[in-house]
Amino acid sequence: MKKNRLLAKWLNNDLSEDELAAFKASPDFEKYQKIKDYTDHLEVDDLDENKMLANILKQKNAAPKVVPLYKKMMFRAAAIFVLALGITFAMKNFVSQTQTAVFGEKTTFLLPDNSEVVLNSGSEIKYKKWNWDNNRRLELKGEAYFRVAKGRRFEVQTNLGKVSVLGTQFNVRARKNRFDVVCYEGRVKVNYANTQILLTHGQGVSFENGKQDKMIIKALRPEWMDNQICFYKQNIRTLLDEVERQYNITIQLNAKDTMSLFTGKLPAKDLDVALQIISTTYHLESKKATKNKVIFDEK
Repeated sequence: MKKNRLLAKWLNNDLSEDELAAFKASPDFEKYQKIKDYTDHLEVDDLDENKMLANILKQKNAAPKVVPLYKKMMFRAAAIFVLALGITFAMKNFVSQTQTAVFGEKTTFLLPDNSEVVLNSGSEIKYKKWNWDNNRRLELKGEAYFRVAKGRRFEVQTNLGKVSVLGTQFNVRARKNRFDVVCYEGRVKVNYANTQILLTHGQGVSFENGKQDKMIIKALRPEWMDNQICFYKQNIRTLLDEVERQYNITIQLNAKDTMSLFTGKLPAKDLDVALQIISTTYHLESKKATKNKVIFDEK
């Protein structure tokens, strides 16, 4: 109630200097100021004095109804609160929601239909809550695992391609010019450029530079969720980029690019072992220049 009276006095410019300073320091002041600025620009029709006089004479026997000034201010304060609630509701439902996983971390969250999403390191998802049941669509940058609740069509849009499903479990990765999709349960439809592929349980597909490569998957879910980095025919630069994301480090490669493609796994929680595997595979020497920087040199 005290807060409402302060708001009413502020709207009427009746606050003392101390009260005004305290009110401006409140966390909601900026929101109230924006709403007040908006309402101050609202216009009403010009007053018809003759019509008002006629109405007064017509009702001269009726008892006058007086509304105290403080009540008027309270009504205006209430209107501002309602407007603020409406703005808050619109922001939460109509504006895109964003979920991110920074380098070195993973993020798990639920969509409005309770579909579960796990974001891998260095990834981002955007979606809108409004009308979600009829338009289950989101945008992915990076890599994510989805456990989709049954319902209408579910779409994952990336800059490289689109995946459409009903109820299923699958993994999508879109990094630079490589696009990977793996189906762990149910069926998924993959669209890449002018190609459309239907994947079922245990099947995967990768696209890179216009080339397509199908995979057979035995795992029950993505290895990265169990702190293993899995690679399938990927070059050393792609491999090092993923290690940088998982460990939140910088890697400098002082060696010529190699055409050798790596298929295998690296640990996501033991940097020393991961560096040793890379060094052995590509005949390199690794050293830690700083806590967060690793340098690979040719032997």
